[in-house]
Amino acid sequence: MTERQTEERRRFRRLVFDAPAHITGPGISADSRLIDISLKGALLSLPEDHTLEVGTPLDVEVVLDDDKVSIHMKTVIAHIQTGRIGLQCTHIDVESISRLRRLIELNLDDDELLQRELVALG
Repeated sequence: MTERQTEERRRFRRLVFDAPAHITGPGISADSRLIDISLKGALLSLPEDHTLEVGTPLDVEVVLDDDKVSIHMKTVIAHIQTGRIGLQCTHIDVESISRLRRLIELNLDDDELLQRELVALG
């Protein structure tokens, strides 16, 4: 599947956003960088010297504002590419989803699209 086909299949718009992130899971606790984020997942840089596999559960913390504001997600690795890991969100708390929604609102400039995505999220 081409990248364009993958993008067309996505139901949730990805927001390109550079921020520090920290991942923890079975046998790993590492710093990373957020590449993009959506209401259903995130793309992070792959930490060096770590062997991760598709299906591995990871807790992710994305730091938005000098360690004062962050988004916490429970995820599972959906795909691994050269230097990147794609994560599917399996759980996000109310405070984090509110912060993520606000982040997307401020950067998307399309309130109608955001509302459709929130409805699709359930």
